[in-house]
Amino acid sequence: MTKRVVVTGMALTSPLGSDINTSFESLEKLENCIEYNKDLDQYERLNTRLSARTKGFEIPQTYNRKVTRTMGPLSIMAVRTTEQALEDAGLLGDEIITNGQTGVSYGSSSGSLDAIIDFYGMQIDKVVRGLNSGSYVKMMPQTAPVNISLYFKTIGRLVPCSTACTSGSMGIGYAYETIKNGYETVMIAGGGEELHATEIAIFDTLYATSLKNDAPKLTPSPFDKNRDGLVLGEGAGTLILEEYEHAKKRGAKIYAEIIGFGTNTDGTHITNPNRETMKIALELALKDANLTPDKIGYVNAHGTATVQGDLAETWATEQVFKRLVPVSSTKSYTGHTLGACGAIEAILSIEMMNRGWFHPTLNLNEIDPECGKLDYIQGQGREIKTDYIMSNNFAFGGINTSLIFKKV
Repeated sequence: MTKRVVVTGMALTSPLGSDINTSFESLEKLENCIEYNKDLDQYERLNTRLSARTKGFEIPQTYNRKVTRTMGPLSIMAVRTTEQALEDAGLLGDEIITNGQTGVSYGSSSGSLDAIIDFYGMQIDKVVRGLNSGSYVKMMPQTAPVNISLYFKTIGRLVPCSTACTSGSMGIGYAYETIKNGYETVMIAGGGEELHATEIAIFDTLYATSLKNDAPKLTPSPFDKNRDGLVLGEGAGTLILEEYEHAKKRGAKIYAEIIGFGTNTDGTHITNPNRETMKIALELALKDANLTPDKIGYVNAHGTATVQGDLAETWATEQVFKRLVPVSSTKSYTGHTLGACGAIEAILSIEMMNRGWFHPTLNLNEIDPECGKLDYIQGQGREIKTDYIMSNNFAFGGINTSLIFKKV
């Protein structure tokens, strides 16, 4: 018999803020977090100068040099938000974290980029310098979940999810399946990403970045006819998932229940999305949740503000729901936080469901007629009473994810 899986702890750091209440207040103020990044001026032939950095994130004094010797900025954000999420769940210091009943399922697009560059320097200059015992741990793609496990001394399953823009949602989905099938009682789940010029350059070389350098508050513009590309952000989000009966027995606060997860791959192109397989991913989540599409009251879209992504995603969503389902994109506030976006967006979507208010897509002035026919939330946001929401993410490599949460 499968187990029910609930969310009992949540924490984040993001361009909106580094606690949930602050972040939600920023949503309610309809504040765009995009800024001109002067650090990017040093790079010739880099077109964009825009980014979205975390706000309010502080590293505790207890995170001394010995603690952080294997951590880059990514891992520090991941470990700190995990600490806050465990505290929120009432499990920080609980023996269940260290007795094998807790695992980690966490993702990022890559390891810390500066550590990778240190190894690159060795290859170019033919000199070994600046490397130490922690260098590889900082750069490896599983650096965030490994550092989380080491810091909190978990000995259960570790599921590293380095799947680009679905890293965070994949981390949540695999954690859900781990508990659902009885392998663990508690899972630390989510994703993170540090902001780095090289990652910005990846999208810049694909002509996918916004060039509104003189008007950062007017971009990105998901689903808008006049969109001009995405903006990169950074952050981390951690959710504590727990087997329902265990959470109920200890009197834990329950934010939501995860009832559906769907994932698949396109099998067609490394960067161009496949709308047919995106559609199937959403259907897989609904099937797993044993829900019909009419039950979903809101969809948090991936919504990157790229033409190919917006068109494919909205077509797939329209084909699944066959009605004007309410939709909005959190990336219009935070930019694209890559490996963190699935976790940050899941946390904020759960908060919106519980509060009954859903944010609009910022900078959506003229809906692209080529996009799917959906109920795009605009203006001041929308009060919606619903017990079911969906959060979708899609990644390079043709990796698709869909999560469904239920109000408890």
